[in-house]
Amino acid sequence: MSLVLTRIDNRLIHGQVLEAWVPFVRADCIVVANDSIAGNPLKKMMMQASVPSRMRVEIGTVAESVALLKSSRLHRCRVLLLFGTTSDAVRAYRGGLAYDQLNLGNLHAEKGKARLSCTLFLNPADMDDLELLDQAGIKITSRCIPADGERSWRKLIPALRGEI
Repeated sequence: MSLVLTRIDNRLIHGQVLEAWVPFVRADCIVVANDSIAGNPLKKMMMQASVPSRMRVEIGTVAESVALLKSSRLHRCRVLLLFGTTSDAVRAYRGGLAYDQLNLGNLHAEKGKARLSCTLFLNPADMDDLELLDQAGIKITSRCIPADGERSWRKLIPALRGEI
């Protein structure tokens, strides 16, 4: 298995992923690791239906997805891995999933979150999660679409952490 992109995007599978990222990284399999979607049969079915039939799609809990990615079932696949939250990414890492890079695509605005860019809003727990992954040696960058330049997540952080 080749993990061609590991991305946090709370929209998970959507047009930007299918039309821009899949061709850019030449993925032939999408794995969604998110407990919420995995536990909602209707949303899961709708998400699976949005993907062209030529692509393999696997949607599971974080634990199920880690087990799948560590198995040999996807050994010939070019996998685009999607997390819905920073917490999903940390749980996968703690579950033994090795990945070198993490793309921050979209994290919606919510109460208690600070705006880091037009698509990234983080709260203190998100910051802690990213710090943990960064300290583990994972390169974390923000990049909405392939045409955008990569920016280190650290360059997006407000000067004072207390602003969040």
